[in-house]
Amino acid sequence: MQIEFENISKKYGRRYALEHFSATLEQGIYGLLGANGAGKTTLISIFVGILKKDNGTIRLDGEDISKMGKEFLGKIGYMPQYPVFYKDFRVLEFLQYMCELKGIPKKEGTEYAEELLEIVNLKNDMNKRIGALSGGMRQRVGIVQAMLGRPEVLVLDEPTAGLDPQERIRFRNLIARFSEKRTILLATHIVSDVEFISNEVLIMKEGRLLKKDTTENLEKEMTGKVWNITLKNAGDFGAYEKYNISNMQREGGNLHLRVLSEKPPKEEAIMAAPNLEDVFLYYNNCLDGGKHDTIN
Repeated sequence: MQIEFENISKKYGRRYALEHFSATLEQGIYGLLGANGAGKTTLISIFVGILKKDNGTIRLDGEDISKMGKEFLGKIGYMPQYPVFYKDFRVLEFLQYMCELKGIPKKEGTEYAEELLEIVNLKNDMNKRIGALSGGMRQRVGIVQAMLGRPEVLVLDEPTAGLDPQERIRFRNLIARFSEKRTILLATHIVSDVEFISNEVLIMKEGRLLKKDTTENLEKEMTGKVWNITLKNAGDFGAYEKYNISNMQREGGNLHLRVLSEKPPKEEAIMAAPNLEDVFLYYNNCLDGGKHDTIN
């Protein structure tokens, strides 16, 4: 399975929501990482057919998806950022309804829905009304409905929004479990959602694709740009306000800073091993009009 985005653009007035986006996705998990308003949902909406693009072509295994019709829709599963549920429906009843909409035979759909509910630890809750479920449980129902029909491509838009840390970890593990022999595009602004499970990360900003690579390679590119500094006098912090600081921690009378800079902020700075959060902050704040990383 190969997905090709070629020169995809979407404009509102004079402003690009998506500007000349091009990327090729193979089998695996792809983390679409960007701040709110970066263009992630616009890209996904165009891909699943909710929104019309202004320019460009999307191909699935070499075929233009705009010419595939129902064949394309049968290959994808989609979970929107804010899934809408019929709260009076019982869980299994809702999934059976979705099977009917997707043209899945009732017996086959019900059996697979129950199998998926077992995987997401909701089998014992399948007769509960959706309105009585917690946020995390509803998100799990959302991914089950996206998996109905065994799609080859799974598209998830901010799937962990509003979840507590434990539910977020559970959801990441589910995504990894469902990734076998399919392509998953996971859009998020939460770095930890993609840091450990993505085969590649796509970093977006203001409608443009800035970087596409493995987490390991993105972190390697940041070598020599992340520094640890210890301030014994908190009053010295003012000198570092022009820097991008990815972390700050107070320990006793000391203030520990993690600073992003092309060169050592001071002679005593110690080079640190980069992580994906550093990469994300660097490309969002240090480039294209972001903060300066030098002190006058």
